[in-house]
Amino acid sequence: MSGSGAREPVFPTRQSLQVMKSKLKGAQIGHDLLKRKSEALTKRFREITRRIDEAKRKMGRVMQIAAFSLAEVTYAVGGDIGYQIQESAKQARFRVRTKQENVSGVFLPQFESFTVEGKDDFGLTGLGKGGQQVQRCRETYARAVETLVELASLQTAFVILDEVIKVVNRRVNAIEHVIIPRTENTIRYINSELDELDREEFYRLKKVSGKKERDAAAAEVERTKKEDQKSQSQNDEDVETHDVLGDQDNEDVIF
Repeated sequence: MSGSGAREPVFPTRQSLQVMKSKLKGAQIGHDLLKRKSEALTKRFREITRRIDEAKRKMGRVMQIAAFSLAEVTYAVGGDIGYQIQESAKQARFRVRTKQENVSGVFLPQFESFTVEGKDDFGLTGLGKGGQQVQRCRETYARAVETLVELASLQTAFVILDEVIKVVNRRVNAIEHVIIPRTENTIRYINSELDELDREEFYRLKKVSGKKERDAAAAEVERTKKEDQKSQSQNDEDVETHDVLGDQDNEDVIF
């Protein structure tokens, strides 16, 4: 439950209060860290989005130039040179390698294109006619492939960051709107219960103290009464003793 009155099912003890306070502190620290991570990833996501837009615009321009270059080659050669190119290309010189970039704990793959140095397999292609157009078309398409690799790298990072940002934002919202309020409600509940227990204990001690005072007062009254009775008995015994011994003077008798 994520309502305003939701709380953890715990016993209201001081140990549980300390546990809930530690949990609340950890949740607040985790929320701050995830918030910073989300902000960093969002900043990089926006940067990648801008670069994707630029790469797509560049890709359109490069492919347009490459299409015109291929048209020039077809016009200059006067036929299809695809068979010649396939026969000339023995191995790929344009290759791609990958590496990883760490962005706030998220590893983003990056594709990097490079050319292997070696024998030029296209040196004699178009030697009869259209050789310059063939070389220019080759360079144009090489730039197009480089742009395509860059766009693929950005697009892959875009997809990964989009998923990670959604997960991080869900965690931030869960901590902010569910875990922290529930923990705070639990802490308030435990404090209220402990305060009620303290009031009950104070009332009990007050009642016990009052009873002890009443018992002490009653005991004091009883002790005083016994002392008075004892003193009265002692006085009576003294009076009887004096009469028996005849210590008092007798009155004169007149005949």
